[in-house]
Amino acid sequence: MNRQSALFDQSLTPPLAERMRPRSLGEFCGQEHLLGPGKALRKMIEADQLPSMIFWGPPGCGKTTLAHIIAHETSSRFVFFSAIMAGVKEIREIFKDAEAYAAGGTRTILFVDEIHRFNKAQQDAFLPAVEKGLVTIIGATTENPSFEVIAPLLSRCRVLRLKQLEADELATLLQKTLQDTEKGLGGLQLAIEDEALTFLSEAAQGDGRKALNTLEVAAGLAQDGLISLEIAQEAMQQKALLYDKGGEEHYNVISAFIKSMRGSDPDAALYWLARMLEAGEDPLFILRRMIILASEDIGNADPRALQMAVSALQAFQMVGMPEGRIILGQAVTYLATAPKSNASYLGIDAALSEVRKSGALEVPLHIRNAPTKLMKELGYHQGYQYAHDFSSGYVQQEYLPERLQGRKFYDPKGHGYEKNILERMEWLKRRGNKE
Repeated sequence: MNRQSALFDQSLTPPLAERMRPRSLGEFCGQEHLLGPGKALRKMIEADQLPSMIFWGPPGCGKTTLAHIIAHETSSRFVFFSAIMAGVKEIREIFKDAEAYAAGGTRTILFVDEIHRFNKAQQDAFLPAVEKGLVTIIGATTENPSFEVIAPLLSRCRVLRLKQLEADELATLLQKTLQDTEKGLGGLQLAIEDEALTFLSEAAQGDGRKALNTLEVAAGLAQDGLISLEIAQEAMQQKALLYDKGGEEHYNVISAFIKSMRGSDPDAALYWLARMLEAGEDPLFILRRMIILASEDIGNADPRALQMAVSALQAFQMVGMPEGRIILGQAVTYLATAPKSNASYLGIDAALSEVRKSGALEVPLHIRNAPTKLMKELGYHQGYQYAHDFSSGYVQQEYLPERLQGRKFYDPKGHGYEKNILERMEWLKRRGNKE
């Protein structure tokens, strides 16, 4: 059978990541801190003394696979359950079946996928069966269970933190897959360039499922039995996303992102945001740049923009990814569509430039405090007019050093809320010291 025919036949079978799912602890890749010799989880499995557990870790690190292996190693019945697929009614049916199996001496391991998506009522429904030992729950979550799992259930489960797979672990997994003639791609007799293997291992960002599924695509694109770097990049559909976080493209993309928001183009801003997120950019770096833009390019044209950017940073720190992308999207579209003014930015830079040029000019006597008799005798505070003594809360007087009187640093653009600021400043100027 030629390579194209083999690939056609494989299109009728499950995805490569599913076919390569390990069947035993010996085949499992990664998580040595839990499964290495003498480590906690391995000892529990070997002793067949399993508490209910919550696997907390990033996508593609092996949470579901490990639960399957545990069920197999302990001769338990495995039941997969997802919040997206079912509710409290289905939970009760599962427990009823588990009770019947328990009567025959078979334990049920209930794997609860994405347990953080279950509401309080659903999580409460697990408690009776867990307390009775009717089922052993293994929950999987990408989110911090301290925030996402109700306290009564969390107290009855042991939380185990799974780590994302290292690049060298993924490289070993990919090589094994290329050689595996039973479940993998060994029948295709493919070779892979070292650069391509390194790229796939790193670009998968610790996600074994992503690495295997990308390898399967690369196998279909391979020419003359070789997976080159170019083929691997095409399969990943990002060509390293032309985005090296330490290189020029990093700065090109963040520049395009900022300029799109400054130019009030929310669609372009969302695209460049997606490019950075997909390439693995640190979202906190992106959010810090958004905070700067909120002051530099929007300023008082919409004072809420800075509040939005800061709130987005705080909200993201509480939520994290992947849901954090929604917060980023909202903040980006707000900043992109907000009225723009760089008047505050230009104002502080102009003031700094003047200070560096003219030095420390004397503070006018009338706006100096006079806490001592000598200061009063020297004219400190004399002639100062207290703004609140006037009905408008404003009095026209000089506050700048004598050499700079009449100098303007802040020039409102008249956009958005700055239009109100400009109108008020002009009204105050016309009003002067009228009562």
